[in-house]
Amino acid sequence: MSGHLADLSIQEAAARLRDGSLSCLDLTRGHLERIAERDRAYRAFVYVDTDGALAEAARADDALRRGNDLGPLHGIPIAVKDLVDTAQMPTAYGSDVHAGHRPTEDADVVLRLKAAGAVLLGKLETYEFAMVGPVFDRSFRPAANPWNVNCTTGGSSSGSAAAVAGGLVRTTIGSDTGGSVRSPASYCGAVGLKPSFASISTRGVFPLSPSLDHVGVISASVAEAAITHDAIADAAYANARPAAASRLGQSLSGLRIGYARDWFAHDAETLPAVLEAVDAAASVLSLLGARIEEVALPEAADFEAVGAVIIHAEAFEGHRQQLKASGERYSRKVFQNIVSGLCLTPDDLIRAREAALRLRVTLDRRVFSQFDAILTATTLTPAIPFVDFVGEAARWTPMRTIAFNVTGHPALSVPCGFSGGLPLGLQLVGRAGDEAALCQIGHAYELASDFAASKPPRP
Repeated sequence: MSGHLADLSIQEAAARLRDGSLSCLDLTRGHLERIAERDRAYRAFVYVDTDGALAEAARADDALRRGNDLGPLHGIPIAVKDLVDTAQMPTAYGSDVHAGHRPTEDADVVLRLKAAGAVLLGKLETYEFAMVGPVFDRSFRPAANPWNVNCTTGGSSSGSAAAVAGGLVRTTIGSDTGGSVRSPASYCGAVGLKPSFASISTRGVFPLSPSLDHVGVISASVAEAAITHDAIADAAYANARPAAASRLGQSLSGLRIGYARDWFAHDAETLPAVLEAVDAAASVLSLLGARIEEVALPEAADFEAVGAVIIHAEAFEGHRQQLKASGERYSRKVFQNIVSGLCLTPDDLIRAREAALRLRVTLDRRVFSQFDAILTATTLTPAIPFVDFVGEAARWTPMRTIAFNVTGHPALSVPCGFSGGLPLGLQLVGRAGDEAALCQIGHAYELASDFAASKPPRP
């Protein structure tokens, strides 16, 4: 067990809160101290609500004294992406367009966190409107990767990943439209869980592309991601399916995992270290009892083309009026990306949605009829230096994530090694509604690997 309160896992902290050896107030103060010590280097937080967090912690302590235990997140500090509405805090959606904006009510996911007794510390940096980044022509400075502060975190849940990797908080809320939870998790050596489509309400989360938008979780471990997911999942969804944490610790014996190796191994941008790390992970899972077989998926380019049409068409429609009113306040690259949706017709969007349905059915019928999960890479390289994003030209981060926004299947990114001192991530994908299997597999792999003991250098 770590000596610093901010390094206690959710499970460790929860046990101490309930045996009386730790108070919610002291736990929250420990996190606030850690943020003050380190976040000048990481820039993960855009707003820290010190007074509000301490008041919530005091209420959490009082509730526990009265025997009113709200569950595993009771008294646990947490932070949310600045795309998520919070009535008690500013919410700018990462953009100067909405500087100083305070929503009139909380997003549904924030209401779920409060009902679970979590202590909300503040708001985390995001790429502008969750679109592209990092960009440098706005008031917000992009969050830095704790493993190397000269590198990007990936996006758009950039602050969420930096906060977890930097030891500022154990679990955070992000959003994922094309990989925005899993890419930062991979780059920062954290765990990122994008759940099944519509399993967590997006009401009150600024939309990028409603057909692909997911609320997700970035955490320090698979177990903590599962615990957080279960606290914020919609009640109807949660009541109809096993909890994400329900199979943690169970054997992998007999589980069938399809290794989508060819889906990333031959891409020109795939770093050899990524292939080696995911190959090694497949071997570990086999030794743990899973049956590993290679599986062929539809071409990654097909998913990416469909996803690109849907994102750009829906993003432009969502921003159409704001662009007319305040287009000059958008950062240049974000503006250019959004207005590219002008080139798309309603028929283009209809055809893309039809193609998305066909791809989902293909996975369900041809892959998930045979396998409990898919194993593949999350990103094809480690984190990219900031300097590569300076200039007019767009720079894309190579990853294998948008496919499962297109199909809506749950996906989990788990750290699986290093290249050049920077983390790498594997990706597990499951049947719709089966977050439990992903967390079972990811947790078993995590325990069998030695990555969990690795920490980034202090800032």
